Amino acid sequence: MNAAAKLIAVIVAVSTLAACNASVDVGVGTKTLDKDALQSEVQSQLTKTVGEEAPPITCPGDLDAEVGESITCTLTDDTGTYDVVVTVNSIENGTADLDIQVADAPNP
Repeated sequence: MNAAAKLIAVIVAVSTLAACNASVDVGVGTKTLDKDALQSEVQSQLTKTVGEEAPPITCPGDLDAEVGESITCTLTDDTGTYDVVVTVNSIENGTADLDIQVADAPNP
């Protein structure tokens, strides 16, 4: 198993056992989480969780800054493309708390 495949296996194992969480500054009164900031924060949190650089995250657009809203982003490496579901858990003082779940298998 190459290094990228091992990293994905660790990310998947960690993500399925316990949800990763991240906090993103959205600003008071802001209606969306910016796509670029979201992608960066999710990748950063996955990197912190597994202790190695996570592959880049791609999201289809901005995420509505409302509790319960979610977006399906993707993480791609040489083993495949994995769905990464990001859900807004709470918003306090302009900061969104996010739940991050990586699929346990690549997309077909």
